[in-house]
Amino acid sequence: MSASPAATALLVWLTPSMFALFLYGIGQGLVKQYIGEVSPARFCLYFVLAKAMVNLSWFFTHEHPPLLSADGRAFLELGVLAYVIDGTGWILYFESIIAGPITIVGTLSAAYPALTVLFARIFLGERLGALQYSAVALVIGGCLGLSYSPPDAAAKILSRRWIPLAFLALICWATSNTIVKHAYSYAEASEVNLMVCNTIGGFLSLGLYGVLKGRQGAHSAREYLHSFVPMGMMAGGDLGVMIASRYGPISIVIPLTGAYPVVTLAFAALILKERISMLQYGCIAAIIIGMVFCA
Repeated sequence: MSASPAATALLVWLTPSMFALFLYGIGQGLVKQYIGEVSPARFCLYFVLAKAMVNLSWFFTHEHPPLLSADGRAFLELGVLAYVIDGTGWILYFESIIAGPITIVGTLSAAYPALTVLFARIFLGERLGALQYSAVALVIGGCLGLSYSPPDAAAKILSRRWIPLAFLALICWATSNTIVKHAYSYAEASEVNLMVCNTIGGFLSLGLYGVLKGRQGAHSAREYLHSFVPMGMMAGGDLGVMIASRYGPISIVIPLTGAYPVVTLAFAALILKERISMLQYGCIAAIIIGMVFCA
């Protein structure tokens, strides 16, 4: 018995969303495990290289419209702009971590899906049903709860500049997601070509940041392994989001794929032997319930 058209249309974007959710979660878990060995700037450098490998491999093995056609120029320009903004968001995020308390910055960073939902409604005219908005709120609220950790009294705050940096990072990520969805309305739009935009935008933002701040010091095979594996998973997650963003509502795709802390928490519990608190269990339940009713 074949699936209904509605079910097929749902799976077209839900499947890559779940793929991204899993890869993001494991990738972040590995970053959590190895962050003491590799600096954030160097992670950025390896992330861009991993993006290039994953994106270009997909590009050269899948059919797509001519990359440099005149009709597709506007799509490419918007795509590159979106991922320059996305990369800038990551730079602002890392700089805010250096300057401010990671406990607060990390919690704030989990709020970008809420801003994406707002931008999608204002600028794209994307509307969800009341139940879907409630489900999305559960997912976002659960993610905020999982990202929260008690303040560290011993942590040093170097300056207050982390506050505007953290909020600008949120705006950049939500803006990038909104531009990507808008770009898909243009002629010659293709998720395969968008992967080239993702690579170029990454090099123009994260790549420059990584080269300027992450090239100093010795490199080792151990560092390459501990960086490339999680960054490769993050790049694979980006690929899933690019596909899902074309076919699904961005107001649902981004909150769903942003729920990766559930997977990261499971990784931390099973591999890193971290204990899960009752608050975290409650947040996981909220996220799972929300995910069920999102679609």
